[in-house]
Amino acid sequence: MPRPFTTDDYTARLARATADASTAGLTGLVVAPGPDLVYLCGYQPTAITERLTALVLSAGRAPALVVPRLERPDAEKAAGAPALDLVDWTDGEDPYAVTAPLLDPAGRYGISDNAWAMHLLGLQAALPGTGWTSLTEALPMLRAVKGTDELERLAAAGGAADAAYRGILEVGFAGRRETDVAADLSALLIQYGHSQVDFTVVGSGPNGANPHHEAGDRVIRPGDTVVLDFGGLKDGYGSDTTRTVHVGADVPDEVQKVHDIVRRAQQTAFEAVRPGVTCQEIDRIARRVITDAGYGEYFIHRTGHGIGITTHEPPYLVEGEEQPLVPGMCFSIEPGVYLPGRFGVRIEDIVTVTEQGGRRFNNTPHELGIVS
Repeated sequence: MPRPFTTDDYTARLARATADASTAGLTGLVVAPGPDLVYLCGYQPTAITERLTALVLSAGRAPALVVPRLERPDAEKAAGAPALDLVDWTDGEDPYAVTAPLLDPAGRYGISDNAWAMHLLGLQAALPGTGWTSLTEALPMLRAVKGTDELERLAAAGGAADAAYRGILEVGFAGRRETDVAADLSALLIQYGHSQVDFTVVGSGPNGANPHHEAGDRVIRPGDTVVLDFGGLKDGYGSDTTRTVHVGADVPDEVQKVHDIVRRAQQTAFEAVRPGVTCQEIDRIARRVITDAGYGEYFIHRTGHGIGITTHEPPYLVEGEEQPLVPGMCFSIEPGVYLPGRFGVRIEDIVTVTEQGGRRFNNTPHELGIVS
C-alpha cells in the first residue's frame, strides 16, 4: 500500500494553489466537490447534493471549507481538514450568505467547472460585484505536475493494467460477445488492485473503428481485429491503456500494415517527450507519421490526455495546446487509425516526463496481440 497523503501534503497543495491563483491574476479560488477538492484537501462528500459545499482559497486568508452542518463530521475526518477553517451552515440558512464573508466582494475568482449552476448563481446574487472564471481555464495545470507519491501510484496503476492485459490474452475471444470480454477485463482490473473501473472498450471488427465504442452484443469472430482500451482507479490514481489484438494468427496484410504505422507513430511521439517540448508538438509528431503513411484522415482524435486522480485531465496533447512539457506531467500517448466499417487500431501508454525524456507506466508489448 502507498503512503497515505498527510495534512502536510495537503497544506503544501493548498498554498501552491493559492499562489498560482494570485499569479494568474485571481483573488482566489472556489472549489466544488470533485477531483480538485479531493486533490487539495482529501475530502469527498459521501453524496454530492444540492447542499452547498465549497473550498475557498485566497491570499492572506486561511483556507476555509464551507460544509452543511450534517456533513461536518465527515469533513473533519479528511486528512487535509486540520489545514482548513471549517464553516458550517444548517438547513434553513442561506448558504451563500454564510459563504459571502469569505470572499472579496470586488474580487475575481476561479470556480470549479463542475460547480452547480445554482451555486454559482447564488454566489453571484450574494456578491454582484464579484467576477468569476473557469478554474480549468485559469489554472489548467493545477494538478498536472505530479509529486513523487503520485508518480508511484500512477506507476502501480499502470502495472496493474498491464497485468490485466496479460490476463486477457489468455481468455478466449471467438464466439463470445464484446460484453463478455469487457466483463473479463473489469474483473482482471479489480483482481489486480483497482477499486474502480472507469471503462472497458472492446471494439471488435467494424466496431473498432469507433474510438469510444461501448462494448455491445456483437459476437467476436475469427479474423476480427479487436481494440481493447481499459482503465480505472487504483489507490486513487488512474490507469488507461490500449492494445489491439487479432483473433487468430492469420493476420490480413492491411491490418498488419496499419498496426505497424500506429506503432511507429506511438514510438516516435514517445521518443520526442522531453521538458520544454510543447503538448501540440507531440500531437504533430504522431500525426505526421500517420499522415505520411496515407492514413491521416483516419486519425480522428487528439494524441493524448493527462491523467491523475481522474483518467482524463489536463494537459491535452492536441493542436493549439502550447503548454510546454514539465517533469512530473503524466499523459497518454495514443495514436490510432479507424477505417469505417472495417477495423481500428490504437496503441496507448501512460507516460511521464523526466529530466531525461519520457518514462512509460505501461510496458506490455506493442506488437499486435494474437488471441484465440
